[in-house]
Amino acid sequence: MTTAATAQSDITTPDSSAVAESSTGVRAVPEFVRRRLSTLDRRFDPYSWLVTAVIVVVAGILRFAGVGDVKGHIFDEVYYPTDAWDMLQHGVEWDEKTNGPAYVVHPPLGKWLIAIGEQIFGNNELGWRFSTAVAGTVMVLVLIRVAYRMFRSIVLAATAGLLMALDGFQMVLSRTSLLDIFLGLFILLAFAAMVLDRDHYRRAWQRALADGYDPETTPTVPRIVPWWLLVSGVMFGLACGVKWSALFFAPFFAALVIAWRVQARRSAGVRGPFLAGIVGDLGWLLLSFVLTVLFYLASWTGWFVTDTGYFRHYRADNDLSEPPVIGALLNLIHYHSEAYNFHSGLTEKHTYQSWPWQWLLLGRPVAFYWSGSGNCGASNCAAEILLLGTPILWWSFLPALAALVWFGVARRDWRAYAILTGAVAGLLPWFYFAIKDGRTMFAFYALPALPFLILAVVYVLGAIMTPPSGMAAGAARTDRQLIGTVVAVTYVVLVALCFAYFYPVFVGTLMPYDDWSVRMWLGSRWI
Repeated sequence: MTTAATAQSDITTPDSSAVAESSTGVRAVPEFVRRRLSTLDRRFDPYSWLVTAVIVVVAGILRFAGVGDVKGHIFDEVYYPTDAWDMLQHGVEWDEKTNGPAYVVHPPLGKWLIAIGEQIFGNNELGWRFSTAVAGTVMVLVLIRVAYRMFRSIVLAATAGLLMALDGFQMVLSRTSLLDIFLGLFILLAFAAMVLDRDHYRRAWQRALADGYDPETTPTVPRIVPWWLLVSGVMFGLACGVKWSALFFAPFFAALVIAWRVQARRSAGVRGPFLAGIVGDLGWLLLSFVLTVLFYLASWTGWFVTDTGYFRHYRADNDLSEPPVIGALLNLIHYHSEAYNFHSGLTEKHTYQSWPWQWLLLGRPVAFYWSGSGNCGASNCAAEILLLGTPILWWSFLPALAALVWFGVARRDWRAYAILTGAVAGLLPWFYFAIKDGRTMFAFYALPALPFLILAVVYVLGAIMTPPSGMAAGAARTDRQLIGTVVAVTYVVLVALCFAYFYPVFVGTLMPYDDWSVRMWLGSRWI
């Protein structure tokens, strides 16, 4: 079993064995080339799936147990479940006060997903929180499988799943009917498809070399259809259909895809690996982007097929030409322009707003729910749902990112760069907008970056547990490796205990006020 520390560099200078030929006259593939192009064994691994199932069940129980117990709309549930229910009745968001279309500034897909639960269970707490609980549980599943594919270790994959399952931040958003959990899920699915595409591309190169392709004599690269890259484009389109902030990931993910493909061609011995396939890379990325646009537009189907959506006939209402199809698209562009102006000018102060440099430090969590009434056995009671990351986990993110940079440089490990890319894409753009125009922001904007932050921690734990060269099969563990394993296990146990301690403020448990107060570690910043 290997871990994050066993990475082999993709940047290795080919030697003379690269041109060796087998006895049949077909060009043999050298062992070091096969090793550099290696991917996860495609054989079904029942143990990894058993571990996955156990952790996903635990995550599901934590997210579904009592999900409808807190009554009424909490925090921004006053918006999205209401919009979802109206969309079931009218096909678009509706303003009951004016009996006309409502002006909203987020795309419809997240609300349609909330509407699925409302359609099944009704317009009640379980109905409008069901889909978010499903999405939060599926995020744990996807993260485990991504970690297993990247690290090739059941232990590290399980650790990644456990850390997300035991994170209060992700759990609260999974139990609350907001949009961000859907955004995080689709971004993670897009990344998962990219990782699968990376493996598919490398296996295709292995087959081409085994079939006699000679990169030294053949000027063109093999034609490889990147099905998983196209799937990634679809997932990215769905992410944009939830919130536009998904677009922050676009340039980072595109650069990552190109870097992975260039590395694969270099590993295969292609001369000038960047120029050799860049036209094809950009062409497939463009097609993937076309799918992104198409699936994003599909999320607006309710708006297109009805005549009652806000700005649906903006041009006709303002004496402008509105030809079929094109007119509807122009009206939608106008809608987007107005919504963008709203977001750009949103600087209104809010009690629970925070800045991006506070998020990983848990500088200003969001209180979703508060009640001081009820019988808790004390004179003063408190029940709160606080959007707070499990502190021991979240306060380890910054050290993990710093270590990730070090390992990425020292080991030239593609996984370190990939994880760092996702974390930067999910956080850095918010710094720009915070500095540029002081836009109103909240801690839950960090949710799409969370899987990558957890992967950073898991990578570092893997590096602690194993030496840079990895472990030979059957080799006894050294004292350093045993100590590293103890450190990693201790860390996970501490995260679990910390989660258990804060669990009452993740789910709104009524408790004596003093018990609630001692959990407010950062005092007024958490109140």
